[in-house]
Amino acid sequence: VLSLCCEACKKVIFHVPSQLEAETLVGRVDLTECLQSADFISSSDGNFKILEDGSVYTTSALSLSAEKKTFTILLKDSQEQVQKKIHVSLVEEKKKKTRHARDTILKRTKRRWGPIPSVMIENSLGPFPLQIQQVQSDTAQNYTIYYSASGPGIDQDPKGLFYIERETGNIFATRAVDREQYPSFQIICFATTPDGYSPEVPLVHTIRIEDDNDNAPYFTQEVFQFSVPENSKPGVVVGRVTAEDRDEPYTLHTTLKYRIVSQTPPVTPAFSLHGDTGVIAVLLPQLDRELVSSYTLLIEVRDMAGQPFGLCTTGTAVIRIEDTNDNAPSFKHLQYETRVEENRVNVEILRVSVVDLDEPGSPGSGAVYEIIRGNDDQTFEITTDRNTNEGILCVVKGLDYESAKQRVLVIAVNNEAPYALAPHSQQVSQSTSTVTVHVLDTDEGPVFNPCVLRIDVKECEEIGTSIGRYVAEDPETGNSEGISYRIPPGQCNWISIDERSGEVRTIKVLDRDVGEMRRGQCNITVLAVDRNGKTGTGTIQVCIHPGNKNYPRITKTDFIMCRDRKPICLTAQDGDESPYSTPFVYRITNRDMASMWKITRHNDNSVYLVPKDDIQYGVYDIPISVTDNGGKVGENQVRVNVCDCLTPSECNGRSRELAAGNVTLGIWGILAMILGSLLLLLILITICGCCGAGAMQRHVTDDCANHNLIISNTEAPGEEVMDHNIIPLQSTCDQGGGYGVKTGDQQTFEMVKGRGHTLESVKGGGHQTLGSVKEGGGQTMMDTCRYSYSEWHNFTHPRLGEKVHLCRQDEEQKHSEDYLLSYNYEGKGSLAGSVGCCSDQHEEEALDFLDQLEPKFRTLAETCIKR
Repeated sequence: VLSLCCEACKKVIFHVPSQLEAETLVGRVDLTECLQSADFISSSDGNFKILEDGSVYTTSALSLSAEKKTFTILLKDSQEQVQKKIHVSLVEEKKKKTRHARDTILKRTKRRWGPIPSVMIENSLGPFPLQIQQVQSDTAQNYTIYYSASGPGIDQDPKGLFYIERETGNIFATRAVDREQYPSFQIICFATTPDGYSPEVPLVHTIRIEDDNDNAPYFTQEVFQFSVPENSKPGVVVGRVTAEDRDEPYTLHTTLKYRIVSQTPPVTPAFSLHGDTGVIAVLLPQLDRELVSSYTLLIEVRDMAGQPFGLCTTGTAVIRIEDTNDNAPSFKHLQYETRVEENRVNVEILRVSVVDLDEPGSPGSGAVYEIIRGNDDQTFEITTDRNTNEGILCVVKGLDYESAKQRVLVIAVNNEAPYALAPHSQQVSQSTSTVTVHVLDTDEGPVFNPCVLRIDVKECEEIGTSIGRYVAEDPETGNSEGISYRIPPGQCNWISIDERSGEVRTIKVLDRDVGEMRRGQCNITVLAVDRNGKTGTGTIQVCIHPGNKNYPRITKTDFIMCRDRKPICLTAQDGDESPYSTPFVYRITNRDMASMWKITRHNDNSVYLVPKDDIQYGVYDIPISVTDNGGKVGENQVRVNVCDCLTPSECNGRSRELAAGNVTLGIWGILAMILGSLLLLLILITICGCCGAGAMQRHVTDDCANHNLIISNTEAPGEEVMDHNIIPLQSTCDQGGGYGVKTGDQQTFEMVKGRGHTLESVKGGGHQTLGSVKEGGGQTMMDTCRYSYSEWHNFTHPRLGEKVHLCRQDEEQKHSEDYLLSYNYEGKGSLAGSVGCCSDQHEEEALDFLDQLEPKFRTLAETCIKR
């Protein structure tokens, strides 16, 4: 077979129809451009053949199912050992316009003879030369035909395996052929006339080498390595052995059969082998690693489907049995004894060992020890030595000879991995062993009981107060005689202990906020010494509970209160903890101040300070006491500056305070009042002059009175209208006010007093009507349109001011705190509803427009006319 690792030379594209008949010329390739000395030309696609001049023909009818078809032309120079490739691509031509039936031209083609492929037996014994085939030409009846052959179409043989007789066309083989080296050949035969003309296309003849079983199968590996866990069930796949055969595939020469020839050790067969696939499976129901750790199988593979005359080869498979934890560890001894001195800590007292049949170093043999009885106080501890797999028994707490002279322990052992029992085996039992520990007596020092004494003390206890007693005992005698006590230096020096009695007293006032007591406790180590100089230690833990040592105080004591009388928030703080802090109780201690000021609760820490009534401006010093939850009272002085201001910043550093009812004004304040009075007087004179001159000449506005009453079905408030012609001067109920009306280039102002007018005073001065006001200039102006704003304002504003003044008083002629008054429901029964009077004018006051209203407003008009 030709090697495919040759160099690609070029690419050629031919445009051909989608349907190609046999012996059709596809195109011509210039072979000399790639390799001039080529002595072998072949095609990778059997549907095409290539002549020596580069012509490409089809060998059979061909249909291009896809749009593009590719194949390769192989060129080879056997002497130079050079190979080249030419890639040929066939692209379907675009379909042309279909011709009419009468335009179709029929073409006659000659059917040529094609011999069937010849067969030659591999490794044939001859005799040689051996005739293979004979080729003939139909067009050489009157000519001498010469035959030539180019040697094999797949792999060129330099020595020539075949030759052809020029006169007869017989093809002969010169020697035996190996199929594994030359599976088949293609021979191209040329028929020519004596003058060198080739009347026919060269003939391609194929010679196939028939396989002979001359190769024995062989295994792909020298030794196959497999592993399987012990106690695996029958049928579990262990692995697969594979073999190959170089003979022709899919024949009996390559049909292989496997079998186990022998097993080592030669015990009961433990594995089975599938003859066709080579799969090895478990056969023995119980594979025990402790009995046999590995098996070696001698395996035979034979071709010819395993028939005796087939060729065979043997191979080796080694199967290792993996360990599972199917054996429990057991102690070498069931009882152990050991000794240890009392009060010894963290000392090894015994080593125990076990036997385990599982593989050493694996989790199935790793021992895990535990104490299952006799160690309720956790005095002993047992661990595993990883190097020796032994159990190490240690004492982690001191033993007391006086309490127990010996201890009996029961220890057990398990494996790190869980147990995997073999089929039909008994349950694994846990191995145990008994250890007796003898305690040796020693002379030991005093022992405090308890080791840590907690003493709870209240904060701020007096110096010398006895807070407890802490004594030790001699373990041998069980009493405290001859034992002295002391506190080593360098510790918390807040308490002392009596050397003989062990009584604990304070030597300083205990304070949680100072030094070592900030965390609320102090640990003190106490030494006890017996007559022999043996010492014992104990710990006193002094826990200080919070006390009521701090007075509550108000954090801010200076305030400014402006006209709005906004409540002042007082907040107190106490350095003590609960329950000696909040809630606080506030109280004004001065009786006079308590009559003027009151305190309302806000939360546990804060209250609001507000005046009871209207108080005078000035500075008030209010004594307030704050009592905490523990009953401790803190006295505080709160200063409030009641100032005539809008914001507190206006009173900082200014003389706007009022003391004892006196008002102090600065020079600038007096000057401002004088200038304001002069400006007001000037405005009044200007308004009076304008009103007198303009009343005679001013015409009424174009807006008729008919348009003052508008049809409306809703009582919702209307839109606010900002008219630049109306200039507000001042709008208060307690001071004078006025409005300006801008008409053309002149401006008229009417001043109305808001305070001091009553309805009686107005009537006493003469009953005024809107008509009389208009006649102030000596001339009556009768007009159907509405009156001007100045005339309406002069008539209605005094009455409105009086009504507002009366609304602010209750029945006892006192000013009410709430200006919003509630009105009772007036009931039903009137077709027109409840309608108030909107005017005090009489019939003669130009109300003729009321006759022109719609029927639904006539009731309103009649009511106003009667008024």
